Amino acid sequence: MSIEEVRSFIAIELPENIKGRLGELQSRLQSGKSRARWVAPESIHLTLKFLGSISVSSIPDVTGVMEEAAFGIPPFRLGVRGLGVFPDARRVRVVWVGLDGELDELMQLQKRLDSGLASLGFAPESRPFTAHLTLARMRDEASPAEREAIGQLVSAASFEAGDFSVESVSLMKSQLTREGAIYSRLASAALTIV
Repeated sequence: MSIEEVRSFIAIELPENIKGRLGELQSRLQSGKSRARWVAPESIHLTLKFLGSISVSSIPDVTGVMEEAAFGIPPFRLGVRGLGVFPDARRVRVVWVGLDGELDELMQLQKRLDSGLASLGFAPESRPFTAHLTLARMRDEASPAEREAIGQLVSAASFEAGDFSVESVSLMKSQLTREGAIYSRLASAALTIV
């Protein structure tokens, strides 16, 4: 008997107005021949922890960790502004938008999730958490010149989408298709003041 599994991650979902502004930014940055895979604006989110394939039966345990992590952290505000690339402007692999605002609360939430999930057997993050929203990933076949061109475009651009209130965290299902990943919420946990 096979155990049903879902590819999943924990994230902060974005309000529609922010997603709309991110979509407008993508339209400004896209060039017709770029070998970038642009994330659909409605799919952009702030990933707090990628879980990989988990059994459906473990969803209640993961949700419990989310509820524990969110308890005692009041809703907080984040600003969506600034553009950047990983790893650098000459060898672009990822194009991202930055976040500012109440980052201490965000970091505390992410650390609590990472710690709680470790008790369920999920490996703690090896790299420091960097709050960002992924706009695009360069395809493997992108040439050095294409990577540098998009790096220059991003370096010359500025962006601000405004602020939003973070009031919950969501366990998301990621279904891979030929058109890209489709995300749907499996569970959520509200941030609550003690």
